[in-house]
Amino acid sequence: MNITILAVGKVKESFYREALSEYQKRLSRYCRLEIVEVVDESVPEKASPAEEELIKEREAKRILKRLRENSFVITLEITGKKLDSEKFAKKLEDLALAGKSQLVFVIGGSLGLHASVSARADLKLSFSDLTFPHQLMRVILAEQIYRAFRIISGSPYHK
Repeated sequence: MNITILAVGKVKESFYREALSEYQKRLSRYCRLEIVEVVDESVPEKASPAEEELIKEREAKRILKRLRENSFVITLEITGKKLDSEKFAKKLEDLALAGKSQLVFVIGGSLGLHASVSARADLKLSFSDLTFPHQLMRVILAEQIYRAFRIISGSPYHK
């Protein structure tokens, strides 16, 4: 299975990069994890709703360019479906059994995702009602993907 984390903006902090690298290494026995970053737009401090929409639209164009027709797209959205770790693992397992070998998890920029990206999603997923820094969310997602594969393989990691 090929899994891509497609995210707006760069990971600037070295400790986040190190954590992502560690999870990529751990996941290499289960899947191929690729992290793709698209350029984020700078957001003026007092941006109007119209300016914010334009920023999300620009970021959306970059995201949508990276999505292949055959990819199963999972967007991370605050209003998405919430799954516990076991159900998340089951979802990944079901997708693999259904022949979905290209999964793309999309993490938007600081303003969230444009409606065009959300509309392209095959699944909208929420990890929490809390707001997380976008860089940290990549690490959380990578850890949950790793946890899911450990659950699928019957390993005790998830306990």
